Amino acid sequence: MHLRTDNEVDLRHHGDVEVRGGTGLVDLAVNVRSDTPPAWLKEHIAASLDGLAAYPDGRPARAAVAARHGLPPERVLLTAGAAEAFVLLARALPVRRPVVVHPQFTEPEAALRDAGHEVGRVLLRAKDGFRLDPAAVPEDADLVVVGNPTNPTSVLHPAAALARLARPGRFLVVDEAFMDAVPGEREALAGRTDVPGLVVLRSLTKTWGLAGLRIGYVLSDPDTIAALSRAQPLWPVSSPALAAAQACVAPRALAEAGHVAHRVAVDRRHLVAALAALPGVEVAGPAEGPFVLVRIAGAAGVRERLRERGFAVRRGDTFPGLGPDWLRLAVRDRPTTDAVVTALADLLHP
Repeated sequence: MHLRTDNEVDLRHHGDVEVRGGTGLVDLAVNVRSDTPPAWLKEHIAASLDGLAAYPDGRPARAAVAARHGLPPERVLLTAGAAEAFVLLARALPVRRPVVVHPQFTEPEAALRDAGHEVGRVLLRAKDGFRLDPAAVPEDADLVVVGNPTNPTSVLHPAAALARLARPGRFLVVDEAFMDAVPGEREALAGRTDVPGLVVLRSLTKTWGLAGLRIGYVLSDPDTIAALSRAQPLWPVSSPALAAAQACVAPRALAEAGHVAHRVAVDRRHLVAALAALPGVEVAGPAEGPFVLVRIAGAAGVRERLRERGFAVRRGDTFPGLGPDWLRLAVRDRPTTDAVVTALADLLHP
């Protein structure tokens, strides 16, 4: 692990770019669950449209999210997706020495830079399994951002290790956008009130296929939530998104998400085993998220040739700490996995 402050990659490149302009591409580039949202959720959102003449009232959804995590509502802020939360954090928190742990989702660093911050980087290394050593984070960092499980490495860091990063005078921002894809949400910090400076971000767009609706939330102490809220515009979350939030934290939805997490784990094991059986393919791991990171010599060319065969995968070289030989693949059902692995095998070993 080492610290970097330069900015040599495109922090604004995201997986959706990989599928734009492609007709009939099989999407393994975007980490949104396929075949979503489910019918019951679409019906619930559609029912909210009758109330569009009224301004959004976020109180019921906020209370529902709070109850889901066993927190009072003043510890919850609803946002237009986790991306808005990163912008609010960058603009509203009084920090001087922010550090982002990479490789991870690049939007936190982009938002911090846009807000005028000089951002330090702690780069985790493949030879260490992209594992975090809390001692690698500078003592004077007053904001630390880390993903768990981390996009794109799929590493699930122990909650105890992350908690060791907390200290008075520091904001510890843990992006748990993919935590509901982990069976039992083990290693989650959401709902914890004993970790000083803790800020947890959650997204409802991944498991439920709501990227186009934009809904997520922040969990933190009341003072931090109030500061972030003051940075938001009026009525920041639409009525349909609020309806979705309330539905997605209900007991029925949580039970369904738990079943989905177990199915994703099974499908991921199948994907990892198939990829690991290919000579010249190295799978980072152990993977715990709904995606896997692989290293292949000449990955840029492989990605283009996979696209020609109808498969979109995510390039890895726009993540700080990774290079041109990395690709990220979303976990899909077995037939899709078998098809893309067969295509990859043919490209690598015709």
